[in-house]
Amino acid sequence: MNILDLTEDTRRCMKGMKILLEHPAEISVGTTLSKVVYSEDKMRLLHYIPAVERPHPVPVLIVYALVNRYYILDLQPDKSVIKKMLAEGFDVYIIDWGYPSGSDRYLTLDDYVNGYIDRAVDRIREISGMDKITLLGVCQGGTLSTMYASLHPEKLKNLVALVTPVNFDTDKGLLNIWAKSMDIDRIVDCYGIVPGDMLNTGFLLTDPFRLMIDKYVGMFDRIECKSDEACRLRNEETIRNFLRMEKWIFDSPGQAGEAYRQFMKDCYQKNLLIRNEMRLNGKKVDLRNITMPLLNVMAETDHLVPNEASIPLTDAVSSTDKETLIFPTGHIGIFVGSKSQREVVPKIATWLKPRSG
Repeated sequence: MNILDLTEDTRRCMKGMKILLEHPAEISVGTTLSKVVYSEDKMRLLHYIPAVERPHPVPVLIVYALVNRYYILDLQPDKSVIKKMLAEGFDVYIIDWGYPSGSDRYLTLDDYVNGYIDRAVDRIREISGMDKITLLGVCQGGTLSTMYASLHPEKLKNLVALVTPVNFDTDKGLLNIWAKSMDIDRIVDCYGIVPGDMLNTGFLLTDPFRLMIDKYVGMFDRIECKSDEACRLRNEETIRNFLRMEKWIFDSPGQAGEAYRQFMKDCYQKNLLIRNEMRLNGKKVDLRNITMPLLNVMAETDHLVPNEASIPLTDAVSSTDKETLIFPTGHIGIFVGSKSQREVVPKIATWLKPRSG
């Protein structure tokens, strides 16, 4: 990049900042109507208000990652996996993990999988009257859901794994490479609750130019300096869309130390999960126990969960009804991109509907 390019980028950034300051935009996220039907410690179970009179009988529980907030799946009305699932006729629940504090530092993976998730599943079974539900796990939440499906297969009708890592022995992702040399014990013993900001910095450094510079220049390129009303409204909507994503990116909960310790050491460093050698509270997590229908969904250009980390799940389970879908998008685009609304959710729904009766 030469000095002229830097000067032009600076000019565009200054123009954009001027508009941003002149037209502050209020933002809201996670606006799809829901109610809390169960809570325990920091965790809340949300039940979304159905969008159809008679939803498909088998309810869907979405389990998102511990390291980010669930509302990326309901970022705004026109970019909402939740709203799209409701429109497809599903009865949708989601777990909000909240923000762990000092008293949560000793929570383990067993507490999350055999505690919180299991009790959420039981609450949904009670409300719906169904013996089995669909579990839709996303990112790290998909890994936890896979563990749950292995240990409690009798409670699940279907398992949908969305950008879910299960094989951590790959050099295709920087997180996988970095994690192998991290002193996890030192980090957890020092902090207790591992700071979300520290983890978020690591995520941003996986693609620093695009995630820390290019996106701002791109946003400023999309807003204009014209003074007419139509331009002002376009600018405000562009800014709102941008700020919603920024809010999610930097809204990073801390991590319960002991759960983080086991997840990083057993999964990233020892790769025990895909080898059926991982244990939760002494009980082996054997992926061969998973016999329910499986849909394994990936993003082709995922920089956080490379396809090599997700593909092995399909062969690792004992399910005879299983399918793999790979979409030409990235880790975040699969949730909020226009392709997500047009293709990803509809294809998941097409697979799930005949299995939700």
